[in-house]
Amino acid sequence: MPVLQHPSPNHDARPQGQVIDILLLHYTGMRDRDEALVRLCDPAAAVSAHYLIDEAGAIFVLVPEERRAWHAGIANWQGSSDINARSIGIELVNPGHEWGYRLFPDAQMRALEQLAADIVERNGIPRRRVLGHSDVAPARKRDPGELFDWARLARAGLGLWPAADFTVSPHAPHLEAGMAGPAVFDLQAALGRIGYGLEGNAIYDSGTEQVVLAFQRHFRPTATDGVADAETNSLAHHLALLAS
Repeated sequence: MPVLQHPSPNHDARPQGQVIDILLLHYTGMRDRDEALVRLCDPAAAVSAHYLIDEAGAIFVLVPEERRAWHAGIANWQGSSDINARSIGIELVNPGHEWGYRLFPDAQMRALEQLAADIVERNGIPRRRVLGHSDVAPARKRDPGELFDWARLARAGLGLWPAADFTVSPHAPHLEAGMAGPAVFDLQAALGRIGYGLEGNAIYDSGTEQVVLAFQRHFRPTATDGVADAETNSLAHHLALLAS
């Protein structure tokens, strides 16, 4: 697992006394590694991350962990909006949905597992707070997306994941855009307890649909349609209990 220094100028100081409690994962969404490195190190682009992992498993160190890299943008998790200040960001080389989205290779995932485990251990990051960019910015982002192997990370002890005995509730309602009522409010509340920036208004509006879609990309990637079917609904309530 080669580790290469590739400094980016795009960072600033974290707020004094700021706790680092999120590890945020992205895909680069660019045609190749070199194009991504150029952008992440371009002062005019004003974007960066702490690390980049290419598809062969090489790790590029872009920004020191004690500095605030600029990777999350407008985001929210559990009521916190300055996600850059409280997170460490890892970019995974992948062309993304615009350039030929594909599976993340084993070498890349192995490097991520090792790096992520080291980061959360050294920084005391709660393992359930290993998140994807779409989790904290569901209205804007899709990465790392439905092809990312969150279950594999969970087997390595990284990230929130359903318990082995999870089952779909026979009483879970089917909810979708345009619906309203107590069941919608309960779903919104469950997603909020997990951490998603969603206010409960009992209306299945576009914001709720976007959060459900982000939730599915992370926890139920076999069907990502923004519809809270019985499985999605059951998962949300199950994970809300685990996240409490």
